[in-house]
Amino acid sequence: MISLEQHRDRILSAVRPLAPTSIAVGESLGLVLAESVVGLVDLPGFTNSAMDGYAVVAADLVDAAEDSPVQLPVLGDIPAGDIEPHDLAAGSCWRIMTGAPLPAGADAVVPVEQTDGRTDEVAIRVSPHPGAAVRNVGEDVAAGDRVLESGVRLLPHHVAVCAAAGVASVDVIPAPRVAVITTGDELVPVGTPLLHGQIHDSNGPMLAAAVRAAGATCVEVLHVGDRDDESLADVVHRIAAEVDAIVTSGGISAGAYEPVKEAFAGGGAVQFDKVAMQPGKPQGFGVVGERGVPLFALPGNPVSSLVSFEVFVVPALLRMAGRSGDRISVRAKAVRGWRSPPGRVQVARVVLSHGDEGWVVSPSGGQGSHILGGLAVANALALVPAEVVEVGQGDVVEVHLLPGEELPS
Repeated sequence: MISLEQHRDRILSAVRPLAPTSIAVGESLGLVLAESVVGLVDLPGFTNSAMDGYAVVAADLVDAAEDSPVQLPVLGDIPAGDIEPHDLAAGSCWRIMTGAPLPAGADAVVPVEQTDGRTDEVAIRVSPHPGAAVRNVGEDVAAGDRVLESGVRLLPHHVAVCAAAGVASVDVIPAPRVAVITTGDELVPVGTPLLHGQIHDSNGPMLAAAVRAAGATCVEVLHVGDRDDESLADVVHRIAAEVDAIVTSGGISAGAYEPVKEAFAGGGAVQFDKVAMQPGKPQGFGVVGERGVPLFALPGNPVSSLVSFEVFVVPALLRMAGRSGDRISVRAKAVRGWRSPPGRVQVARVVLSHGDEGWVVSPSGGQGSHILGGLAVANALALVPAEVVEVGQGDVVEVHLLPGEELPS
C-alpha cells in the first residue's frame, strides 16, 4: 500500500501545463495568461472630461465665487463620442459630457453642479485650477506599457483592461479537455427504468460536473459495460487522440469483471495501487495514447469516486491549466467527533460553517463509500491524518471545499 501523498506526487510529476494558444479576449475568462499583455493604445486615448459640465480656460475664472459668478457664453455641446475637433477661445466655454474630448485651448472642466446649467450663457460659481476634472491622454496606461503579467488568471476586470488597451486576443493556457468513462453492466442512464440488479449511473454526470467545477471542459461522457463489443482499451485509445485527460470510474478493484484493470493488465501504461486512504483505496494512473494523455482510474463507488477526483484529479487539472495555489482550504474545529480508520488518511465528508469561534465542522453522516445521503448535505472534505483514529470534539482538522462549493458566510 502506498500513501496518499505518494500517489498524488506521482500524478503531479507526470502532468505539465498545456501548450499555449491564442484566443479572443472575450473568451478568455478563467484562463491563465501564457504571455504578458502589452497595451496597444494610450488610456485615455485622448484628453477628455471627467465630469458633465463646462470646458473652460481656468484663467477666465480666477474671480469666480459663489456670491459673484462669472458669466461665459456657451459655444455648443460636446457629447461623448464626438469625433469633430473643437477649439475654445478665451472668454467662452463649451458644454461637455463625461468622456468627451476636451476642446483645444481648454485646460479645466467645471462640474454642472457648480453652475446654473444654462446652454446659451452660463454662470460659473467656482474658480477651477488648471487640470481640474480633466483626464489627460495616456495618464492611465501608455501604449507599450505592460498591463498584465504572464501567469495571471483572467477575471472580468482583467478582460476589461485588455479590451480597453486595444488587445483583441491573448495567449493563454487552454482549459483541459476531459472525457469521462463509467464502467459496469449494472449502470443504466438516469431516467431509465431499473431492472433487478441495476442502478442509475450517477458517476457520469457527477464527474462531468466536477470537471467543469474545476475549470476544465468535459467534452464527452461514455459508458462501457463489462462485456461490450468495443473494449475499454479501444475506447480509451480512440478518445485519447482528441482530449487532454481521461477519467474512468469503476473496474479497478480486486474482483472479477474489472474492465479498466483488464484493459491495461501487464502493459505498464497504467499503474494500479492500493492507497492508504478512506474512501478510495483502489486507484490507478498512467499516460495513454501517442500523445501521452493522463488517465485517472478512480473507484466506482460514487463517494470514493468524487473524493478521489478532488484529491488527485483536481490538482492535476489545475496544473495542466497553468493554475496553482487557488484551491480553497481552511483549518476548522470539530464541533462533534467521529472515528477514523487506523493507518489510512480519512477524507471525511463534513459540513463546514462559520461561527463565533471561527471555522467549525461536523460530520455530514456515515462515512461509508456507498453513502450518498451524507454527501448531499456536505460542502467540504476533512483530511484526517493516518495516525489519527478518532477526531475529538474541539480537534482542528484541515478542510477542503468540495468542487464548486464556496466558503459559507
